[in-house]
Order: sequence, then structure tokens, then C-alpha cells
Amino acid sequence: MKSLLLMLSLCCFGGAAQAAVQGKEVIYEANGTTLKGYIAYDDAIKGKRPGVIVVHEWWGQNEYARKRARMLAELGYTALAVDMYGDGKVVDNPDDAGKLSGEVGKDLPMAKARFEAGMQLLMNHATVDATRIAAFGYCFGGGVVLNMARIGEDLKGVASFHGVLGTENPAKPWKVKAHVISFSGEADPMIGADKVAEFRKEMDSAGVNYRVVTYPGAKHAFSNPEADELGKKFKLPIAYDAVADKDSWAQAAVFLREVFAAK
Repeated sequence: MKSLLLMLSLCCFGGAAQAAVQGKEVIYEANGTTLKGYIAYDDAIKGKRPGVIVVHEWWGQNEYARKRARMLAELGYTALAVDMYGDGKVVDNPDDAGKLSGEVGKDLPMAKARFEAGMQLLMNHATVDATRIAAFGYCFGGGVVLNMARIGEDLKGVASFHGVLGTENPAKPWKVKAHVISFSGEADPMIGADKVAEFRKEMDSAGVNYRVVTYPGAKHAFSNPEADELGKKFKLPIAYDAVADKDSWAQAAVFLREVFAAK
């Protein structure tokens, strides 16, 4: 009987000590627009840790963005999936997605205000070391985080996953504070080899610490398991690539460790 009670006690205490990722919706605002984000962190970790902003695809701050935030929390960070559209808008078709992403994409001051509002919320969170913030972006979000790096946001690192590489506001010499890593598919018609070459030239000219990773055969949205279904439904040139997804995540995890360790 004593042995059984001991085993039950150990099991209970062992379970309590295991990682427990907490995720919840948070509401904030920028210039009068209500924004609905999602923050995730591991409450078994004591003390402050780096924070990572996650910027969604053009579909909006949906479950995919939240999943990535939880995955970052599992790595030991506090992650905030931000809302770049306002009121937590999520769309289910390319027409609405293109309209919303276009509105944000052509208005850099608005994008900056909404990004910074999320960044401030993350920095103020009790679990976060405000001196160590990075950002991940997917598709539309990849372009957003690259643009935030270009204008000199105080970020340790920026990772773009199949994100837009072109910009009307190229980085100026020594303006970019963040280290940058970009992941693209070589079979992505939205981000062709010419766009990758132009991006390299821009980063070199601006003196940015950056890396470009490309995957042969990978198409746009390669990191999202739902891309195959969405591609067929809307006749979009997108597809999931498990190899590229796994490798880009592994490299991004190493990238975060490196930029947060740098002095």
C-alpha cells in the first residue's frame, strides 16, 4: 500500500513539474483600432525569457499563427501572434485576403503602428525580457517582419517564411538592427530567383547580417499543412512541403538561440 501511494505521489508531482504551455487571447489597440492577439508561454519556466512576435499569413491571425506561437512557447519563449488587420479579422478566400493584406501592405505607418502595439504588449508581459525580442512572419507576415527590420525596429532577429521579399522602402545602409533569415521555395512563382537575387543585393548594400535559405521544389506556403487543400480549392500555386517545413523550423530555432545569445 505504501509503495502504491508513493508511486501515485511521484506521478502527481512529476506531472505538475512538466511543461505547461498557456495560450490566451489578448486585446490591445493601435490608433483607435482594436487588435486581437494570442499570447503563449510555458508557465513551468521561471523568470523572464525572450519574446517572439508572430505575424500571420494573409488569411489573418488564425489557428495556424496560434499554433506557431505555441510551438515557440514550447521552445522556451513567450510568443505573441499579432493582429495586423484589426478586430481579429480572419478570412477564408483569396479576394478578401488580398484586400486586407493590400491595405496593410500599402500603408507602412499603419503597419508600423500595429506591429509596435503588439511589440509593446509583448515587452510588457511579466514573463518577457524586453531587451530580447524577435519576429517570425509567414507569407504576408514574412513581408511585414522584413519591412519592420528595414525601418530599424529594435529586434534581435527576424525570420521570414515564404514571405514577400520585395519592397518599396529598401533598407538603408546600417539602418537594420536585426539579424535576418529568409526561407523561400525555389518553385515559388511569387518569389522567383530574381526576387531572391534582388533581396540579397539589398541586404548586402545595407550591411545587414542575413542569410537566405532556398528549397528546391518547394512552393509558396510550404510551411502550412493546409496549403495543399487551399491550393486545390482556390487554384493557387501553393503546397505544403514537409521537408522544407521541418528544416526551416529547425534552422529558425537555432537562429533564435544565436541572436538572443549575442551581445
